[in-house]
Parts: sequence; structure tokens; C-alpha cells
Amino acid sequence: MRVLVLALLSCLAPFSHASEEAMERFNYLMADDTRRQQAYAAGQERSLFCSYCHGETGNSKRKHIPNLAAQNPLYLFHSFEKFASGERVDFVMSKLAENLTLEDRVNVAVYFSQQKVNPPADAPNEPLRKTGEKIFQTTCTGCHGAHAEGMETMPRLAGQPDEYIRKALTRFRENDPSRAGSVMMPIASKLSVADINALAAYLSQLQLSPAEEHASLSRIRKVAAQ
Repeated sequence: MRVLVLALLSCLAPFSHASEEAMERFNYLMADDTRRQQAYAAGQERSLFCSYCHGETGNSKRKHIPNLAAQNPLYLFHSFEKFASGERVDFVMSKLAENLTLEDRVNVAVYFSQQKVNPPADAPNEPLRKTGEKIFQTTCTGCHGAHAEGMETMPRLAGQPDEYIRKALTRFRENDPSRAGSVMMPIASKLSVADINALAAYLSQLQLSPAEEHASLSRIRKVAAQ
């Protein structure tokens, strides 16, 4: 219970690494439809750098790489900031983030957040999927939402590639130094390999309804406007 409480508090806490200037720019764009659409158009142009791995619409071309489509824009933005600052390290992403301006990073986050996740191509393993659903509902909803839609600073997991989910959870479970400090470390440490496989089966097949997609984006815009 103590671990869960700490995790929830971490979900609600603001990201400390983002500069005030960066957050002001992000909120300024997200709070207005016209400015957001201008950012969308600019982000679409700059997203060419991302499309080689993440796809033109943010739907990953490789199963070990995450989808960016429909991801929470605030989460995407903060992820860029972490790579740019060196808080997170990845051979490709660290170099890319450093070479994009602050405005570029905001615009790309806005662009990908408004794309749609492609339906899963693989048929589900129904028993494994149901097991994963039970684990998710008892462990993950506090931060990632009842439908894995994510929250403002927590990632959407619905529709992510199964291989990426397994890889990410395994890194957390094994205390990968590249993810040091993440709230996921103590949570994933309690997951077995079977649990991870079940969660991957469930989340990769999970699709939000149009109403759920709309509600998620509306909530993010409302927070940005405050």
C-alpha cells in the first residue's frame, strides 16, 4: 500500500526538469485552438525526423519502438525535455532532442498527440489478455487511467506494441540505470515475467472508443488553459 501511495503522489507531482519558459510555451499553444493548429502544422513538418522509427502518423514501424500517435502531448513534451537535458539517455533520441529547438519539441508533441493509433494487426491471445486486464486494473489505473489512456504527465499505454511494453516493463523490473528514479521501478519489481507478458497482451490490444479519445484530449486542453 505504501508503494502505491508513493506512486500516486509521483503521478500527481509536476515534472521538475522542464523550464518555466518551456512550460509557458507549451501551455500557450495548447490553450488556444488556432495556436494549437499552427503548432500541429509546424510539428508535422518537423516530425520527418521521427518518422523513420515512429512512422509518419506516430504508429511505430518496429514493435520494440513505442507509438507516439494519440499520446498525451504533455507527456511527449516532457519526454523530449528529458532527452534534451540528459535526464534520459538514448542513442537516437538524445541526439535528436538536442538538435530540435524548444518550439520544435512542443510542435512535434502537439502533432503526434492528435494522430490516431492503428488497430492491432495480431489476433489476441484471449486468456493472456484477460489475465493482463486483471493485473492492469489492480495495479496501473491510478497513474495510467481506467482505460490506459494516460493522464497529463503519464503515458497512454493503450495500443502500444506488445514488444515495446515487455521491453519497457522489463527494464523497470531489472532496475535499468537508464530509467533510474522512475516511479515504475518499485511497481515493476513486483511483476513476474508472466505478469509482464500478460500486460503486454492486454495493452497492445486495447483501443479507446471515440468518446474516450475525445474526453482524454479535452481534459489535457482544460489543464493547459488553467
